[in-house]
Amino acid sequence: MPPKSTTQFQNRRPDMRVKFNQLRAQRIAAVIGAILLGEATTACGSIGPKPWEHDLMAKAEMQLNPYPLKTAADAHIYFSKEASSGGSAFAGGGCGCN
Repeated sequence: MPPKSTTQFQNRRPDMRVKFNQLRAQRIAAVIGAILLGEATTACGSIGPKPWEHDLMAKAEMQLNPYPLKTAADAHIYFSKEASSGGSAFAGGGCGCN
């Protein structure tokens, strides 16, 4: 059996390198994807108040609207003066001009 020429091996080698590089890129992409997925799922665990901080969040001063009766009265006076319902949330007044 005659020995194979070196050109046959040189012709095969670039195909093997391309396949090897493709496999390497796929593995790297899979590892990066797994890391990002892990970070995305575990990062949400630290959001929000801790159980021992709930008493501070329950105080009236910490609410979005700490004085609901005063706010409701102010809103009623405001939209009564504007002659339109919800005058604080919409553009324009009750006169029809914008």
